[in-house]
Amino acid sequence: MSHQHETPRRLRLGMVGGGQGAFIGGVHRIAARLDDHYELVAGAFASDAERSQEAAAQLHVAADRAYPDYQTMAEEEQKRADGIDVVAIVTPNHVHFDVARTFLEAGFHVICDKPMTITLEEAQTLAELVERSGLFFGLTHNYSGYSLVRQAREMVANGELGDLRVVQVEYPQDWLSTRLEDSGVKQAEWRTDPKRSGPAGCLGDIGTHAYHLARYVTGLELESLAADMHTFVEGRALDDNVHMLLRFKGGARGMLWSSQVAPGNENGLQLRVYGSRGGLEWRQENPNQLMHSPLGEPTRILTRNGPGLGDAAMAAARIPAGHPEGYLEAFAQLYRDFALQIHARQRGDTTNALEAKTPDVTDGVDGLTFITRALASSKAGGQWVDF
Repeated sequence: MSHQHETPRRLRLGMVGGGQGAFIGGVHRIAARLDDHYELVAGAFASDAERSQEAAAQLHVAADRAYPDYQTMAEEEQKRADGIDVVAIVTPNHVHFDVARTFLEAGFHVICDKPMTITLEEAQTLAELVERSGLFFGLTHNYSGYSLVRQAREMVANGELGDLRVVQVEYPQDWLSTRLEDSGVKQAEWRTDPKRSGPAGCLGDIGTHAYHLARYVTGLELESLAADMHTFVEGRALDDNVHMLLRFKGGARGMLWSSQVAPGNENGLQLRVYGSRGGLEWRQENPNQLMHSPLGEPTRILTRNGPGLGDAAMAAARIPAGHPEGYLEAFAQLYRDFALQIHARQRGDTTNALEAKTPDVTDGVDGLTFITRALASSKAGGQWVDF
């Protein structure tokens, strides 16, 4: 079912970060444009005022709305009759908290890249601020935007797998197998720097995605975990490989592996869920197929926009079956869902009528709790830590 008729006008979007050489800023901009719900009108695109102006010119943002810093941007946009509706935060992790707080206090809705903050205390403070403000806060755990991830979530919720028993999730990459951070690659530099990335490296960058995907699809809550975080590349300050055992409330057991030093893996996020009545398997690098294995029956392949799908999956598909959709479309699905929720708030409607829940500030707190407990467990030699 399409909700596009509910959007009366494009939302005016501002952006903090995402200037030249930034990967994720471009992804956010594409995602915002894909369904035509947003118009990028303002930004503090770099920490340097001149570079922010250069980025604005490239992005066709008016020079008087290319700000030298995010504080000025929040103040000036607040004064304008045509000020932004929502800000997208696409900076390195250490800036997320201050930027989000600044714009929430100025009365703006917020879309933030993950992890939400770098400490649990910051995450909890932000959650309280969002609660008090009544403003919208969306967190871009973008894998939750995939059509067949939403199908898997719906199947689990409908009991098609029976009682959940085993959850296996992994996210291996290989791009940090050497000290790439020493070669001037911007993405590697900040992700391996504790001051900018926070206390977790691989875990914070992609392990949180794996954890969120498992939680999103299964609906299970974590009871305890045992983590082994390790740094294989000599001289690196943060973890580049994580193994973890998970115990969920209700009795299900899980394993999580995330690595950035696994040669042959590009973005190998995959999830396997097994219950008393069957199993599901989904791979991010082949996202248009979901394997469903009912107990005692042949495995069947569900395809995006194909037969046998539920409403949530169909709502997140744009083009006919057989034409692949992937990462950018999933990201755009979140932006579409966020737009509908922001418009609802602007109408005074705070009920969320979306078929599939989108990641919000509570997921941000959950992610930081996960990082904090994993760090504690690993420092204690892999001991079990209560969640």
